[in-house]
Amino acid sequence: MKISRDTSITPEIMNARLPGSLPGLMGIEITEIRDGELDAQMPVQPDKLAPNGFLHAASVIALADTACGVATWVHMPDGAESFTTIELKSNFLGTARDGEITCTAKAQHMGRTTQVWDAEVKHTETGRTIALFRCSQMILWPR
Repeated sequence: MKISRDTSITPEIMNARLPGSLPGLMGIEITEIRDGELDAQMPVQPDKLAPNGFLHAASVIALADTACGVATWVHMPDGAESFTTIELKSNFLGTARDGEITCTAKAQHMGRTTQVWDAEVKHTETGRTIALFRCSQMILWPR
């Protein structure tokens, strides 16, 4: 089964769904959707920092998991109802205190029952990779 992107779903449509949810509270914005890929960004603000003054790991995970989740949504098989994250892993390579972080999610496996996505999170101002992320998504079908 070949999974293709739903081209009717645009960044604007997905961004309109974010207010009132965690991604909306975090200021996450979907910037581009391509076949098997998705880009998102998030401002680094004081409320996203840990008490030590550096970007909180959970803030980075929120961006990466949102990018991968929205990418899954856009690439669900025909007839699927929804999805849920069943596993995630992050490796942190750096951090940020200000500016913006961006994330690119890329499909590694798009099956009928699961999808696997890799994401790279970068600090926009320095260009440095601050995290590598991988998640598995379970595709949910109507009962």
